[in-house]
Amino acid sequence: DPEAYLRLIRGETTGPAAALGRAALGLGAVGFRLGAAARNAAFDRGWKAVHRARVPVVSVGNLTLGGTGKTPMVEWLARWFRGRDVRVCLISRGYGRADAVNDEALVLEENLPDVPHLQDPDRARLAEIAVDELETELIVLDDGFQHRRLARDLDVVLLDALDPFGLGRLFPRGLLREPASSLARADVVVVSRADLVPADRRAWIRAEAARLAPAAPVLESRHAPLDLLDGEGASSPLDGLAGAKVAAFCGIGNPEGFRRTLEGLGCRVLELRAFPDHHPYSAGDVDDLARWAGATGADLVLTTQKDSVKLRLSHLGDAPLRALRIGLEILDDARPLEDRLAALLPGRPAGPDA
Repeated sequence: DPEAYLRLIRGETTGPAAALGRAALGLGAVGFRLGAAARNAAFDRGWKAVHRARVPVVSVGNLTLGGTGKTPMVEWLARWFRGRDVRVCLISRGYGRADAVNDEALVLEENLPDVPHLQDPDRARLAEIAVDELETELIVLDDGFQHRRLARDLDVVLLDALDPFGLGRLFPRGLLREPASSLARADVVVVSRADLVPADRRAWIRAEAARLAPAAPVLESRHAPLDLLDGEGASSPLDGLAGAKVAAFCGIGNPEGFRRTLEGLGCRVLELRAFPDHHPYSAGDVDDLARWAGATGADLVLTTQKDSVKLRLSHLGDAPLRALRIGLEILDDARPLEDRLAALLPGRPAGPDA
């Protein structure tokens, strides 16, 4: 149960058994730390080979498990380059579905129909395919910060303002994929969901990011609600959400961020049901959600676009179902990021190896 696990590592679950469980997870984190250190050292010292693509590579990644807003950042970058007539290809490992593209890929396909997206664990091989078969001029590598086998010309690393450093502990005792000191590899740091935390918290995150990655500019962003989508992908405006009685559900890495976004739109969130990240909805899930939605007395059921692309429904029972589509909005002056992107445009020299 993901929620029980989070309560445990946050210290919300108390008692001798919980303390013992956290101690065991702490031992597991020691092994995880050693493994991460050995892997990073192998790349830092040249013991593991790094593949250099024939076109620039921009990586979007993070330090933690769970959702930090990588998909909206990937979309923002792809739109930036497409707006300058650059042929972009997205490549990713493809978490979540063994038999087809995953939910994040479906969202990107819906929002970026002119940008191909290749998925495979061997991202170095995908980079060759992108150049040879798709005539790609620039690659955006999704969830690539820990995938050091493919060299990148720019590492954009996201920190979720709601939990920027994964409870300050490595997995499984916390949510860090590698030590926070690894942020030193970042070329640009973007604090996502910065609008959802107080100013003093934002200032602390920026200061900590600047300490860990002194050469990287630190920008802030928010997940800006754009519109509502029905099961067919038809768009409707956000008008009328203020004061609406809403039941919400999602299967994403950060359900609390979704709740706060809805509350920021003025919704009265009666209930929020959280499923595991990348949850594959079954017919039984749909029936259960329809009963649940009816019991809440909500005027409207809202979910994320990432969930909607797997359901393709406009109603749950008698309740209308809509997906909230969001886009990344840079809150600061975007020039420190855009200057680095401009240096990668075709005809300009590429940056140094990652």
